[in-house]
Amino acid sequence: MHFVVCIKQVPDTTEVRIDPKTNTLMREGVASIINPFDVYAIEEGIRLRERVGGKVTVITMGPPQAEAALREAISMGADEAILVSDRAFAGSDTWATSYTLSMAIRKIGDASVIICGKQASDGDTAQVGPGIATHLDLPQITYVRRIDEIDDKRIVAERLLEDGHEVIESSVPCLLTVVKEINEPRLPSLRGKMAAKKAQITSWKAADLGADPARLGLNGSPTKVVKIFTPPPRGGGQMLAGEPEQVTARLVEVLKETVVGAAS
Repeated sequence: MHFVVCIKQVPDTTEVRIDPKTNTLMREGVASIINPFDVYAIEEGIRLRERVGGKVTVITMGPPQAEAALREAISMGADEAILVSDRAFAGSDTWATSYTLSMAIRKIGDASVIICGKQASDGDTAQVGPGIATHLDLPQITYVRRIDEIDDKRIVAERLLEDGHEVIESSVPCLLTVVKEINEPRLPSLRGKMAAKKAQITSWKAADLGADPARLGLNGSPTKVVKIFTPPPRGGGQMLAGEPEQVTARLVEVLKETVVGAAS
């Protein structure tokens, strides 16, 4: 089986900067890491390969510096890595990003299970994984915390919900997004680090994908960031002291005053 893991290189959360002109993330010269949820996706792809055989290919869309994230994935145990990088992709929203990645996966051709982290730490939209499944017309299981059964025809996975979980069976090929409860990512071995240094990273540009240029990058993004601002700080609170009965009575008065004032 062929497990394709989609990852993203994101800025270190303490280093995020926004370009005031374009309202997009400034990545040049900023320390970057693999999106934390994607590390669990890499680990799960490797575990599934160890469980049923096959290979793991890791793919990312980003600037040339994103190659470092792919090499880190190889050091963990991934077999192959593909960098999808072109200035034509700049400014992509989640829809354009998922379209671009779906075209790259089509080019790969034999993906059995596509695995994504549930969301990216820089956008927190959780839209790219489902978007890829939509573009490829594949079944998807989101927020997966455990895979119970898998073969080349079907998969049974446990999906995390706010108030419990549900077990879903899907045909293969399919797409999964995973949560951190699914595993404990391994640390790269010395052999893995050596292999990552020597690994040949495949690089594809827009022309290699056969993608529609009108659906790429900023021009192909149906959503736009109009304005980014820091919310104003909250006003100071009011402390109520005294016996419980006194505090309760005063709290009721304050709430009544607030409601009346807002209504008027």
